[in-house]
Amino acid sequence: MKRLPLVFLLAAPLFMHAGQPTLTIDATQPAGAVSPRLYGLMTEEINFSYDGGLYGELIRNRAFLDQADSPQQWAPIQENGASVSLALDKAQPLNEQIPVSLRIDVKQVASGKRAGFANGGYWGIPVKPNTPYRASFFAKSAADFSGEVTLSIEREDGHITFATGKVSGLTNTWKRYEVLLTTADVAPTSKARFALTFNQPGTAWFSFVSLFPPTWNDRPNGLRKDLMQLLVDLKPKFLRFPGGNYLEGNTIAERFQWKKTLGPISQRPGHPCPWGYRSSDGMGLLEFLQWSEDMGAEPVLAVYAGYSLGGESVKAGPDLAPFVQDALEEIEYVTGDATTTKWGAQRAKDGHPAPFPLHYVEIGNEDNFDKGNTYDARFTQLFDAIKSKYPALKCISTVAARDPEIQRVHSRQPDVIDEHFYDTVEAFYQKATTQYENYDRKGPEIFVGEWAAYETPFKPWDKRSAGEPPTPNLRAALGDAAFMTDMERNSDVVVMQCYAPLFVNVNPGGRQWRPNLIGYDALNSFVSPSYHAIKIFSTHVGDQILKVTPADTPLFVSATRVSATGEIYLKLVNPKPSAEPITINLKGSPQVAATATVVAMSAASTEATNASGTPTAVGPQTTTITGVSSGFVFSVPGNGIVVLVLKPE
Repeated sequence: MKRLPLVFLLAAPLFMHAGQPTLTIDATQPAGAVSPRLYGLMTEEINFSYDGGLYGELIRNRAFLDQADSPQQWAPIQENGASVSLALDKAQPLNEQIPVSLRIDVKQVASGKRAGFANGGYWGIPVKPNTPYRASFFAKSAADFSGEVTLSIEREDGHITFATGKVSGLTNTWKRYEVLLTTADVAPTSKARFALTFNQPGTAWFSFVSLFPPTWNDRPNGLRKDLMQLLVDLKPKFLRFPGGNYLEGNTIAERFQWKKTLGPISQRPGHPCPWGYRSSDGMGLLEFLQWSEDMGAEPVLAVYAGYSLGGESVKAGPDLAPFVQDALEEIEYVTGDATTTKWGAQRAKDGHPAPFPLHYVEIGNEDNFDKGNTYDARFTQLFDAIKSKYPALKCISTVAARDPEIQRVHSRQPDVIDEHFYDTVEAFYQKATTQYENYDRKGPEIFVGEWAAYETPFKPWDKRSAGEPPTPNLRAALGDAAFMTDMERNSDVVVMQCYAPLFVNVNPGGRQWRPNLIGYDALNSFVSPSYHAIKIFSTHVGDQILKVTPADTPLFVSATRVSATGEIYLKLVNPKPSAEPITINLKGSPQVAATATVVAMSAASTEATNASGTPTAVGPQTTTITGVSSGFVFSVPGNGIVVLVLKPE
């Protein structure tokens, strides 16, 4: 990991030249309380974030539902003159939810050769050494087939086999088969495929073909371990799900229907994702809740509120009533008692008897796009129903105070308002000094549910963004960090915030948006400078806001204190290319220890970034400094993001 050294000027005398920049931290009393849920995560199915990303399934189009007229992503294997035909067969469905299967007809196959079909996964099947893979499928056969089915993880040309197993005894009724495939001490590669081959002619039907690597907490329907570890390392306090646009769908029929995501995955039909591909719904409501639990975070549940992206909406009143009831039942699934409520009992049946904690419910998503201006009525109907049954829950409005007056909620006062910001680095620098400083503390709480600084002169949804790297560079991270100082200084009213989007598959065709926090392909993952900025902040936050008064400095700053220990976290963001020496005065604080910890990230160029081939080009370093006391001088590196940890003596 090659980075430029960080230079610190330490233990300077109290006497300074006129005009010396200063920071005064007032530790006499807190300026407010830091929200205990300030740093969290937002997720949705975009950029192949779930399927092909966090969700562990390696097979693409496992249920053969991605395309109505052909088995997309599946190809025949025909060695040395073998004859194979593949076709979707609606006459042989697996069940009511999976109303189609794949029919394979092997008409001829030479002795010792193979005939079958293969899947390349999401831009390759990741092969790792000494690793067990759990392969499974449903199958049945015609009377003319009594041979074996060989399952293989192999090189994409089929010439090298990394792991293999066999299944025999197919019958004329559907049955599930499972085989553990374990690789040897092989070199890692993603140039691999998953193959199912026959050793004799015949006809068979397959459905729900699946391949899982080891997953987080060894869940059978679990999550990718490396990506999950990156999320856990951020120490998020909440997870907003099931997503933004993904919640709404392009149409009402294509919204996230949580009831269809429960139970065995072989009975989940999936649905079209608004970002141009089909979602398997392997990531269902329970999986989202377990994901939150595994991170030590609490859920922030978004419920469908009667508006979809294509412009379809449900009229408030009797038409909306079934959707309101559905939202109440969804909340009951999350929080209900396992013995006294219908949906709490269903959750227990699904494997999680204990209720999940829930404090916030978001009603819809970005309803400012509703040109019919129906959100006030829809929000009010949902708000009243939720408050009647769950009075302690806080309801989040998705129309912000900066949206046109006619679109805002007036009939009820929302508990929380969700604000989204995708803006330039320069705009984020401006927000860092003006956004929440003068916000009315008697108004609704603020949830910054999506935000990201972009470093291009054009917007993320401009077609030119397709030519840019999928993840942001250091310049964007500086804008992100500056904005976080403002949210942290005002975290008495900004109760939650989360960057978006979270994930991106960096393969060609895998991305629909930029910038994104974490990038990956089938085999590897990397984090952006913005990820590091968020981690530096989220892992160093106290429970008390301290007032910081800067003078004659370009720095963006915030300070918090841990009340139990007296430890102070001072965050410093320097957008200038040159180092910025600054005098740090401590007012009303007990004597601080002479040694402090410094966590800092900087680079000579703001264009510095991380990528698949250079995943650690930009990142933080942790050092210690000495000579710390009130009035000491600290030099913040140019293009630098720093947390200075001051400990009481």
